[in-house]
Amino acid sequence: MNDSAGSTAEYRVLARTYRPQTLDDLIGQDALVRTLRNALEQGRVAHAFVLTGVRGVGKTTTARIIAKGLNCLGPDGNGGPTVNPCGVCANCRAITEDRHVDVLEMDAASRTGVDDIRDIIEGVQYRPVSARYKIYIIDEVHMLSRNAFNALLKTLEEPPEHVKFVFATTEIRKVPITVLSRCQRFDLRRIDVADLSGLFERICGLESVEAEPEALRLIATAADGSARDGLSLLDQAMALARGPVTADLVQDMLGLADRAEIFTLFSGLMGGRITEVLAQVRAMHNRGTDPLVITQDLLDAIHLVTRFKVTPAEAALEASQVEREHCEPLANGLAMPHLGRAWQMMLKGVEEIQSAPVPLAALEMLLIRLVHLADTPPGTAPRRGDSRTSTGAASPAPRARPAETGSADEPVDAGTAAAPRDRQAQSGPADGPVEADAAYADREPETPAGADGPVEEPGLPESLDEIVALFERNREAVIVARLRRHARPVRVEPGTVELAASTGLDSDLAAQMMRHLANWTGRSWSVILKADAQGGPTIVERERDEARARIEAVTADPTVAAVLREFPGATVREVRDRRTGETAR
Repeated sequence: MNDSAGSTAEYRVLARTYRPQTLDDLIGQDALVRTLRNALEQGRVAHAFVLTGVRGVGKTTTARIIAKGLNCLGPDGNGGPTVNPCGVCANCRAITEDRHVDVLEMDAASRTGVDDIRDIIEGVQYRPVSARYKIYIIDEVHMLSRNAFNALLKTLEEPPEHVKFVFATTEIRKVPITVLSRCQRFDLRRIDVADLSGLFERICGLESVEAEPEALRLIATAADGSARDGLSLLDQAMALARGPVTADLVQDMLGLADRAEIFTLFSGLMGGRITEVLAQVRAMHNRGTDPLVITQDLLDAIHLVTRFKVTPAEAALEASQVEREHCEPLANGLAMPHLGRAWQMMLKGVEEIQSAPVPLAALEMLLIRLVHLADTPPGTAPRRGDSRTSTGAASPAPRARPAETGSADEPVDAGTAAAPRDRQAQSGPADGPVEADAAYADREPETPAGADGPVEEPGLPESLDEIVALFERNREAVIVARLRRHARPVRVEPGTVELAASTGLDSDLAAQMMRHLANWTGRSWSVILKADAQGGPTIVERERDEARARIEAVTADPTVAAVLREFPGATVREVRDRRTGETAR
């Protein structure tokens, strides 16, 4: 019993055990480290510093490193101020152990008045007892009263040569400008996920603890840029695991949803499959995932998909393998108006869920509302025949004329039946404009007065472009992205699609295409992947070539050529058709 109590008392949490001791140990603060290093090497150290940043990024730790660097005596006791404190001299050890008489730390959150500052003002006139400099570290300095700040101003502006001030704050805007103007300011940035994950991996190695990379990435993400918060979570995960730290364990510990599951949920929302979405949300809730966490994770998914659409190269560098696999097809298959509208609705939904008496009910209503508007172009209201029921069933899907179908009464899949009315043009070489065939243009249902019946379509898709447009209107974003990037048509006619086999196409995709096309057109389809066929160019390749040709044609125009000659180095980056809104890049 006593041995156990002793071992517990001796344990130090990871955040204290692995607190940085030198500038080289700081992660994610390159500008700060470079400036302090140069100042110490050149002997140009300011008399006052203010360090600002979110909690846990290293403000107080940096203040102590500055104190050690200025007061280090070296291993032999004859050293001077240095960028690399030895850590073994009397001053370094005393500062590390928070017991140096000349390095005074004050918490302004609990000592806010003029009397506390008066003690500092009276103390600065005395020289340090054993150190080179007397250093005052004031944490959460923004908590000082206005009178306390005013009392400190004169001393802060002209302190004795043996005194240095280091202030730390999370609320820099609350610090008077008169104080800031007398200090050298450093903004400590949030530590990114990659740096935090690397730190946690090194610590796991030192602690002889196995941890999955995805588990460490989840902890780094939850830390929100704070090394201290992340180390506290890692400490908790190690205690909970009593062995390897896995991603599943961290998800359960933090109450997070599986990353792939969130993207599946988002894909279902964008595809209008509300029954599937509600069932998935119920299952996640039953496993203990909080509705607010689901909403926040969906917001994060929307943001990440949007980044993949706007800056795909940069987003791919920061994303995990799971995120890349899900975000790239979604980004290529969804238009910006839909992503923007989804973001706005989910962001407002956070407030609703926080204030709702039953958070799960608020989340379900939010998702139903989002799916209900998924088929309506931004800025318009749902039309007759477009509304969905709360069970996820949509209005009857358009069918082909009876004369052109083999089974006009074939049942429609409730999850994908409603044909979205959004025909927003998408631009860019990777997701060029989608031109829907006139056969599938928006129209009011032609039904008898007082009845809402199925809309009759005048024809079947006869080209790969028409098939892709049909899938896009039905919100099958993943299939649209794969067809646009990988499908090389060999033969396409009503009822038959032959494509050259490639790594981006598989039998599962062919089966999905046949099922959806049969549901939407009312007749059976055959989708064949031919291994020995070359096929034509993909839609993305063709659009890229067409865009390049339009740019070359405009560049060859005499007027444009004259302008380019007047501005050496200028190039034509895009061509926009003002009539159609299409853009060629």
